[in-house]
Amino acid sequence: MSELKAQKPYFDAWLKRTRRQLSRSGRLSEISLILSTESGESADEWRSRLRGLLEGEELPSLDLLMKIDSLLAGQKSPDHGDSPVQADLF
Repeated sequence: MSELKAQKPYFDAWLKRTRRQLSRSGRLSEISLILSTESGESADEWRSRLRGLLEGEELPSLDLLMKIDSLLAGQKSPDHGDSPVQADLF
């Protein structure tokens, strides 16, 4: 339990930064579309899931947190290091 409390400030900082980055028009839809092409789930499912994360309803896995960060930073996907992320097209 104390480990969760120790990690909470880091998650809160990530959440605040991510909310700000995804508040730009179309950014949430863009990230949802990229995640849907990589996972096979629909963009609407990802959009709903991301909104839940932003509202604090769900805690992301470390892998998802890092993937979202890399997409928001405009870096190549960690899973597909040699292929460009679709964010490069926008």
